[in-house]
Amino acid sequence: MSLSFSIMSETLKEKTAKGLFWGGISNGLQQLLNLFFGIFLARLLTQEDYGMVGVLSIFSLIAATLQESGFISALANRKEIKHEDYNAVFWFSSLAGLTMYLILFVSAPLIAKFFQLPELTALARYSFLGFLITSTGVAHSAYLFRSLKVKQRAMASVFGLLLSGTTGITLAYLGFSYWGIATQSLVYVSVTTGCYWYFSSWRPTFKIDFSPLKEMFMFSSKLLVTNIFFHIQNNLFSLILGKFYTVTDVGNFNQANKWNYMGHSLINGMITGVAQPVLAQVADNKERQLRVFRRMMRFTCFVSFPAMFGLSLIAPELITIAITDKWIESAKMLQILSIGGSFIPVISLCSNLLVSKGKSNIYMWNTICLVLVQLLMALVLYPYGIYTMIVVYVTINMMWLLVWNHFVKKEIGYRLVDLFKDLVPYLFIATGTMAVTAFTTADCTNIYVRFAAKIAMAGGLYVLIMWLSGSITFKESLNYIINKKKA
Repeated sequence: MSLSFSIMSETLKEKTAKGLFWGGISNGLQQLLNLFFGIFLARLLTQEDYGMVGVLSIFSLIAATLQESGFISALANRKEIKHEDYNAVFWFSSLAGLTMYLILFVSAPLIAKFFQLPELTALARYSFLGFLITSTGVAHSAYLFRSLKVKQRAMASVFGLLLSGTTGITLAYLGFSYWGIATQSLVYVSVTTGCYWYFSSWRPTFKIDFSPLKEMFMFSSKLLVTNIFFHIQNNLFSLILGKFYTVTDVGNFNQANKWNYMGHSLINGMITGVAQPVLAQVADNKERQLRVFRRMMRFTCFVSFPAMFGLSLIAPELITIAITDKWIESAKMLQILSIGGSFIPVISLCSNLLVSKGKSNIYMWNTICLVLVQLLMALVLYPYGIYTMIVVYVTINMMWLLVWNHFVKKEIGYRLVDLFKDLVPYLFIATGTMAVTAFTTADCTNIYVRFAAKIAMAGGLYVLIMWLSGSITFKESLNYIINKKKA
């Protein structure tokens, strides 16, 4: 993907390139901070500690989604925006957040009974304060998102990670176990929400009028339902493992999923931070939007496949070196999850295209069908073991890309053959690179040497193949980085 789109206006080119640049910097720094703090926490805490917080994740995320209700994307898609639009979203989100917290506060004993863990009652009531806090920053986040203020959103996340990570490590060292993880999350959302207020020039007023929500609701309601099912999909295993297995299994899976998330969100955050706003701005020109989309797709595949396949390659060494071999079971899970994680940015780009075209209904039903299929398979397969469920879950997610492509084709004419042309070369090269590296380093007995050798060899081989093959995406990305340094 060219980072200076010749098909866009100069202003849009600059915004897109700047958004991708700051999105990459932001996500890279965020994942480094997550890695740094995560290593310390995983060494101090146990699988049971992570499992206790992990089983509550799905409730917090669904409640947070209800109070956001898809209005961030709805505001970003509006041709014209007024103060009243943001104000209506602010008051709706704040009131919805308060309502959801009260409901879950009362429901906490039932959640604890479902998982047969009495300690969850107090922990749930404490953890659920998070979405009550975030509800006051939805409108401000939407303001920054619509304005492509990627740098400001990045700074908010980095500040939040620094303060929350320090808090989490301190509490874990003092022996607060899973309470430290819960407090870390609360500090993060408090800091980021405060930063959204600081960086946004918009402020709410007490002249409350919910009428603007009616115009956005037909669009946002579909995103609301979609996001609920999306969170169910991402936390499906925590729920099932918490019910049918043990909190130790939940802790191992959550640790693996955390590393997988750090990997694919680095690419996904960089792309999605600009994809929907940029694609929405060229939505009136189908041919132009197709060209923009294909360049984004090639860039996404160029980065995602080697990064995530590489994570799968080094997972055993990475987990053992970083957080000790007590987490080795999570390393095995990570090897499978990261293969599926390589497709997440690609799928996300397709869904952003559909949202930019106002097709939130397609996005909703496609996500619902995917989640229902995965839920059904998980319920059928859980007696056969965790790894069987993970493999099937990942396979379904990868194959569903064909369904996403079907709807993208209907919108902008992006054919299946176009998808293969944009995706398959990077998929094959990344697979071959990792296979050669794994075979070559297999006899190396020193874990540190093997870890370093895998990274150096895989990275070097991939760059060499890209250079020798004359990859336009590689050369344009390299030129952009060089020019950015000069500037």
